[in-house]
Amino acid sequence: MDPTHHALQKYFGYTTFLPLQEEVIRDLLLKKDAFVLMPTGGGKSLCYQLPSLLLDGVTIVVSPLIALMKDQVDALKANGIAAAHINSSLSYDKIRNVKLDLADNMISVLYVAPERLMIPDFLSALKRLNVSLIAIDEAHCISEWGHDFRPGYRQLEVLKEHFPQVPLVALTATATSRVQEDIITQLKLSNPKTYKASFNRKNLFYQVKPKDNAYHQLLQYLEGRKNDSGIIYCYSRKSADDLANKLQKEGYRTLPYHAGLKSTVRTETQDKFIKDDVEIIVATVAFGMGIDKSNVRFVIHYDLPKNLETYYQETGRAGRDGEDSDCIIFFSRSDIRKISYFIEQKDDEKEKQIAYKKLRDMVDFCESGSCRRKILLEYFGETYNETNCGNCDTCLNPKETIDGTILAQKIVSCVSQIDERFGINYIADILCGSRIQKIIRNHHDTITAHGTGKEYSKKQWQSFARELVQLGYLLSEGDQYPIIKLTSDGNKVLSGTKKVSLTKPEETKIIQKNANGSFDHDLFEILRSLRKQLADDAGMPPYVIFHDSSLVEMATNFPQNRSDFRTIGGVGEHKLEKYGELFLEKITSYCKDHNTKPKPAGTHNPPTETITSTMQETLKLCKQELAIKEIARKRKLTTGTIVSHIGKLILSGEKINIDKLVDTAKQKHITGVMSIIGSEKLAPIKDELGDDCTYEEIYLVRAHKLMTHKTR
Repeated sequence: MDPTHHALQKYFGYTTFLPLQEEVIRDLLLKKDAFVLMPTGGGKSLCYQLPSLLLDGVTIVVSPLIALMKDQVDALKANGIAAAHINSSLSYDKIRNVKLDLADNMISVLYVAPERLMIPDFLSALKRLNVSLIAIDEAHCISEWGHDFRPGYRQLEVLKEHFPQVPLVALTATATSRVQEDIITQLKLSNPKTYKASFNRKNLFYQVKPKDNAYHQLLQYLEGRKNDSGIIYCYSRKSADDLANKLQKEGYRTLPYHAGLKSTVRTETQDKFIKDDVEIIVATVAFGMGIDKSNVRFVIHYDLPKNLETYYQETGRAGRDGEDSDCIIFFSRSDIRKISYFIEQKDDEKEKQIAYKKLRDMVDFCESGSCRRKILLEYFGETYNETNCGNCDTCLNPKETIDGTILAQKIVSCVSQIDERFGINYIADILCGSRIQKIIRNHHDTITAHGTGKEYSKKQWQSFARELVQLGYLLSEGDQYPIIKLTSDGNKVLSGTKKVSLTKPEETKIIQKNANGSFDHDLFEILRSLRKQLADDAGMPPYVIFHDSSLVEMATNFPQNRSDFRTIGGVGEHKLEKYGELFLEKITSYCKDHNTKPKPAGTHNPPTETITSTMQETLKLCKQELAIKEIARKRKLTTGTIVSHIGKLILSGEKINIDKLVDTAKQKHITGVMSIIGSEKLAPIKDELGDDCTYEEIYLVRAHKLMTHKTR
């Protein structure tokens, strides 16, 4: 095994690299500069953490937040890697000890903020060390075009002068093409190779819902999710406090987080969140880059984000472990006015122009009927050719359309009659027959378009007009108060040579995606409790010990010995020695108590299942041929738990007609894939099927197939 793969397996517990990681690491080991653009959860940190183990000397990591540094250092130490950070949270004595360890070559990775790195005395001290690599994390902070510009990052442009022979890597998860160019120029990277991973987070489900009693919509979504970790973003401190208070009264373990709270309170709140002592944080944008929690199952924007970079970064905190997670925006155009107010407070006109352009892009994302994923990826310069991503609201539940040709003709005719000099609100007022002073003063109450659209509300005409802009029939020009103009296609609509389809108004019900039911949920909760106890004892976040995805794999494969446990993703040698026996004891004890036998490798024989009392209750409802969601509702359990019950019931020999639960065509598709790649593990089957089938459907079909195979 080559050194990079050996280090990957020994220290990080993985046998394969994520896309581009190996190539970046190879370049850094050859002492070449690099620019790395990877989405959150794409594995940026490993690109510089692993080389630090193979290079002589110390790797310096520039990081913007104390919390982020601490998270990374805790995770590295948990993997048996010598790491430290120096920042204002440490006492003088602790900083002195770190410096002594650096002088004795006892530290592989050192995290510092840009401002500290650029202190002359500190910089001089580093130059006396053997610095083998410098990594600039969150590198978009160096660009004025970035969404988190930080002046301290600008000083880093002198690094190449002080460390001319040291390879430098700049890493970020969110950067448009302009920001990418700015980063490379400002840091003076020497002939860097640029690595751009896909921005596509396939496990994230994107949804935009019109605000219609947002609190009720939120409660509807949170029902049955009290054990799930999530972040809810609000625009103001007051709304964050109010919403957190209301959710606490509903029984949710929730805390607010914003810049108005004392630093000690913010630190304590964040610590409780990453340690799973609270499930939900209601936050302003102050709750930012310091969150490296892997099992965030949902990110909800209670108010409109100010731009797509911010939105992408904040949604990127969901599903970092690769498990399915939700990203929901409650959208109201009234939020645009709030954001516009703060844009107007800017002194620089160029900054205003940029901010308004970014806001329009954000609004277009929310109002579009196109695939959310496609819009997001193309914003960051990535081509997405799929016609249906299968994991956003517009693809899963396409909006119903109507023949909108006559509606479009009314709008473009109105635009033409008012000489393309006004905005959407004014156009909608004219079509509705309004006699506001402005219309009368301009004599637009006398044009033929006035009052021709009384069959629809002003809000609906605004929606139709915005959709025509998105479709290219109209053009929106201007910053704060854009005006509407005709395009060549708009003129074709006016002349009657072009037909148009428009979207019908939509309902406000939130789409609920089923949880993964492919593992033993009871064992998962036992292992999660053990992880929490160990994490509390060690004073670290639970996910530093094992990610949820590792626990899911344990609760799927039931490893019985150290050899089996070593095959679990995320189990390296250090964690095997430290935690292996503790987790194996829980798993083997659970298997014994529940008469559950692990599947021997390479076989298709299902484990023997014992029908528990709770499974009996599910079986009774199953025999009434109720849908899974209906059973879950009646039993007040998650759909994932019900699917787990049904799978075990099938494996125990109960005759359950899965034709009522999984479409027969999908069954054939799933069994066809299983016959080719086997049925031992669900993940490879899901990867092959993509979004055509859910984990629950695969799990049930596999259970049925295994039982059929056993009885033949």
